[in-house]
Amino acid sequence: MPRILLLSRQPLATRPLHQWLDRTADDVILLTTPKAVAGAEDVLAEHFPMHRLVDSYHSWSAEQAAEEAARAYGAELVASTSESDVLRAARLRARLGLPGQDVASATAYRDKVVMKRLARAAGIGVPAFAPVDSPADLLDFIEAEGFPVVVKPRLGAGAEGVAILRGPADVTAFLDREGTSDVPYLPAQWMVEGFVTGEFFHVDGIMRDGRIVHAWPGQYTGGLAERIHDELHIGSVLLAPEDLRTAVMRRMAEDVVAALPAAPHPLAFHLEAWIGPDGVPVLCEIASRAGGSLVGEQYERVFGVQLAREGLRAQCGSALARTTQPAAPSATVGWVIVPPGHGAFVPPARPCPVPGTEMTLMREPGAQCKGVEHVGDGVASFFVQAETAESVRKLLAEAMEWWHENTAWQ
Repeated sequence: MPRILLLSRQPLATRPLHQWLDRTADDVILLTTPKAVAGAEDVLAEHFPMHRLVDSYHSWSAEQAAEEAARAYGAELVASTSESDVLRAARLRARLGLPGQDVASATAYRDKVVMKRLARAAGIGVPAFAPVDSPADLLDFIEAEGFPVVVKPRLGAGAEGVAILRGPADVTAFLDREGTSDVPYLPAQWMVEGFVTGEFFHVDGIMRDGRIVHAWPGQYTGGLAERIHDELHIGSVLLAPEDLRTAVMRRMAEDVVAALPAAPHPLAFHLEAWIGPDGVPVLCEIASRAGGSLVGEQYERVFGVQLAREGLRAQCGSALARTTQPAAPSATVGWVIVPPGHGAFVPPARPCPVPGTEMTLMREPGAQCKGVEHVGDGVASFFVQAETAESVRKLLAEAMEWWHENTAWQ
């Protein structure tokens, strides 16, 4: 394995990078945070003696520290574990003259305006959209397209910062929150697009050189931005091979990956899109990293590939565990993450009685919660496996009904 600069703020206690990679101590230069290694100091000492700890991980100074470490230890590759690191890893490769996903490719997979311009030019369906570099840009778009509209950070992830504007009062509220926004209200930071009505899907897998190595689609239960606003559960059910939407979504993923600048090494990807009443798919976005929430575990259960692990190993020069597209998933799997309520969490007193359901608590009994604060926020998760997608949906619905009848918030 070549010597690798690895950017990761993932906790070593929950994401065992030393177990994912073939070799670590002599080959991996880890840039991380004190918080990420808390409780795993022995792992850090044994497996990552070449490391740099930075307090402000997303700062420019952290990027400088990464370059200094890469030069000091002679890094030959740069790898990352989070979407927020995709662009900075590409910039480091350019500075250091190293192979891998370059700045043009990373930008296309991060900046939603660049992404949708390229997709639209390739004939792929996208919502009406425009960059928002000033209030006038937002008002001009609304005058041209009408309400509702969606405003989002161009480099955002997980629906964070997304606002659905349904009328003038929502516009005023969005503009008023500038002082508390994590994303600055500056040029090249925001965009607006038309609100799309349709069923919401995702496609996940591995891509290489502008083509898909393997992937499979699933259908979300609801939109991600709506989950935060309305404090709804989030879930997904894999599509069956014979479902007509399976072919539609797989073809869209192939077209989008071909339309964007390719990366020479394999990468995990996560695509989201709607299919409207007319059956035509419309791109929401695509990222060159593994999907969040329980998407990765869902994929692993049916294809035997943990996409976050596979994507990281591929960035580090390791061979892919799967190099061909399976004809179908080994089973039909669905999941749901239940949103936190408001107050002290009182979970059900007994296990879920719905057959074939696996329930896992994500918060301790008595935990104080303030509702949904981000897309993956939850107090419990449910996994269901059944013979058909319809059976999975039915069992998940029964599990949700049982949950709400037996859970309290005090």
